[in-house]
This record gives sequence, C-alpha cells and structure tokens, in this order.
Amino acid sequence: MRQRLGAARRIAIVGIGDEQSGVDRLGMLVAREIDGMHIPGVRVFFAGTVPESMTGPLRTFQPNHVILTDAAEMGAPPGTIAVIDPARIPEDHFSTHALPLSEVMEFIEKDTGAKVTLVGIQPDVNRDLNPEGQDFLDRNLVELMGVLRERSG
Repeated sequence: MRQRLGAARRIAIVGIGDEQSGVDRLGMLVAREIDGMHIPGVRVFFAGTVPESMTGPLRTFQPNHVILTDAAEMGAPPGTIAVIDPARIPEDHFSTHALPLSEVMEFIEKDTGAKVTLVGIQPDVNRDLNPEGQDFLDRNLVELMGVLRERSG
C-alpha cells in the first residue's frame, strides 16, 4: 500500500457496503474506524451501496488518491484486508452495488485525476466476523492506518 500511495497527501477513503448486512458492511466499518482516527490529509466518505454517488464530493475534495473499502470474497481468512486488482472483478459478479466497481473506479480516475485503489475485506461469508476474524481485521486496520498516518507527514 505504501508504494501505491506514493507521495499522495490528500487521500479519500470511500466506505462501501450495506450496514444492515453482517457480510456486506465491512467496507463501511473500516471507513468508520479510519474516520475516527482523524488523520490529517485523509477524508472519509460513506457511500453505502452506491459508490457512484461520491463522485461529486470526491471532485470537490480533490484527492491525490482514492481508496475504496468493500467486503470482498477473496478465499482468505475472515478479516483479511487486501488490494484487489479491478481487472480481477468479474463483469457478471453479483454485487449489492448499482454499477460494477471497476466502472466506478475508472470514472473516478478520469473525473478526479486521482489514482484509485480497491481494498477488499474478507467477510465470514455466513455471518458477522467471529472474535478471531475481528481480531485479525483489527490488526490489519492498525497497519493500514499506520500507512495513512505516514502520508500525512
């Protein structure tokens, strides 16, 4: 993630997901955790299930980099946080979002000039994270927030 962010000083975090769903709310949960840290240069946006609704606010913020956080089935242990290549998102992938995230990412890049990274959070596909999965997520979040703090200089 350090390499992806490069010299970015204005970073937008866009939380994605359905907060009423234990499986789909992880992107929003991660965004809320980051928002609570009040990291200089980092602004958090809460998109819910419509990430395309954030394009206007992102344009106004003028970020160097946009990080989308969303629950993603990656075949990893619950609580895992990983960068997802948009080319690996199947076009016919079922999602709670109105538009495919790959299209949203492409539009945000063209509209804002910012680089866009999709960060997936592995849910427990049958329920809320169990304590072990939550602990793993918390440890991963500490690392991610450390990287964001480094960029705030």
